[in-house]
This record gives sequence, C-alpha cells and structure tokens, in this order.
Amino acid sequence: MHLPKAMLSVSGIEIELIKKAIKNLHLAVYPPDGRVRVSAPKQMSDDNIRLAVISKLGWIKKQQQDFAAQSRQSERQYISGECHYFFGKRCRLMLIERDAKPEVRLLKSGRLQLFVRPGATLAKKEALINDWYRQALKQRIPELLTKWQAVVGKEAKCWGVKKMKTKWGSCNIGQRRIWLNLELAKKPPECLEYVLVHELVHLHERYHNQRFKQLMEQFYPAWQQAKKRLDSAPLAYEDWAF
Repeated sequence: MHLPKAMLSVSGIEIELIKKAIKNLHLAVYPPDGRVRVSAPKQMSDDNIRLAVISKLGWIKKQQQDFAAQSRQSERQYISGECHYFFGKRCRLMLIERDAKPEVRLLKSGRLQLFVRPGATLAKKEALINDWYRQALKQRIPELLTKWQAVVGKEAKCWGVKKMKTKWGSCNIGQRRIWLNLELAKKPPECLEYVLVHELVHLHERYHNQRFKQLMEQFYPAWQQAKKRLDSAPLAYEDWAF
C-alpha cells in the first residue's frame, strides 16, 4: 500500500512528509543527497511537525554535510583497469572478449575477470556483474540467517536480494519477508550482518525507537561500529541507498 506523501519546507530544507497510524514522529536523512523524510502520526498538525523538524535542524544539516563529503564511485564503464568492490575489497577489472559463455571470475590475486562476447553492450556487462553480486550474496545469507535468527529469536519466512533506491534493507513484518540491497555485496562483511540483524530485530520492534536500539545493543553490541562503516563506505554512482 502506498501512503500519501506531501512536501514541507523548513528553513530552506525540503521535507518529504508521510502521515500514518503511528504513535511517534520518525525523521530520517538518506544518502546520497541528504533527502529528508518524516513519518508522523495522522493526527499530528503540520505546525507541530515543523517544530519537531526545527529541533533537529543541526543534526539534519550534519547528516547532509557528511553525505556530501562521502566518496562516490565514478560511473561504471566496465573496462579493464576499472575499480570495483567485493565485500569491502577493491578489485581491478579485466575485460576479456571471447566467443563463449559470458561469466565473472574472482582470482586469488583480487583481479576480477569479466568474460563477454565481442561487442557486448554496457547494459549486458552491468547485468553480468550484478548477477554475480546477487549470487555471491545468496551464497552468504543462508549461513548468516541461521546464525542470527538463533541470536535474535525471530525467523524470517522468506528473503531476497534486489536493488533498492532508499534502503539498505527492508522487512515486511506481517509476512516476515526480508529484502537486502544488492549493493551490500560491495560493502565490508560486517555491513551485511548489521543490516540483516537490523531487519530481524524489526520482527520484535517495528519502529526505530529506544526499544529497537536496546535490542540491537543486546543482540549485536558492535552494531554502531558496523553502521558507521556502512555509512562511510563509497556510495554507488546511481541515486539509490537505509
């Protein structure tokens, strides 16, 4: 279900506002460009929402400044010598054209080989790399789920991997379905664990309130360090992002 959205302007900052059946106001700033979103109780007036946002202006501007200063990957061309990331490690790409089945190989040296047919398009090369990332995540996630479901005490009924523009992960609490962002295949391993635990904890607590933070601290004491590393990792070229 898509909730109605509105826009508010507070001290020159455009705020995306969503009103829904919740008890408390929630404010978030998203990479890559510092977009601000507020989820507020249906009965809360716009004036009270403005006051709540004004009280957080310093924090909002600090988040936006951090995102503006964060390093970004250049637009991917999928050519030899280009730098790509695999679970936090930098890999140099080797593009190899051959008249055989396309594939991706990661060498022990850290080189990333991309085998394509002669004349392969940029879109085809990107699809091959993304599929390779997707398979790498799907190989790692089951073991991590087994580990962390036992710790958190909640189980996901199903899970999947997809590209998401505004989140590192998401959890449909009613269906107990977890989605993880494809970009996590590029980030350090603890970032994947952090996001997975984060989504599992939502099966205990829907909102990012004090109870949620206490549960994160209980189940994964290093979550803040992992979050910091995820937030500081190079952003993808595309406008996507948790």
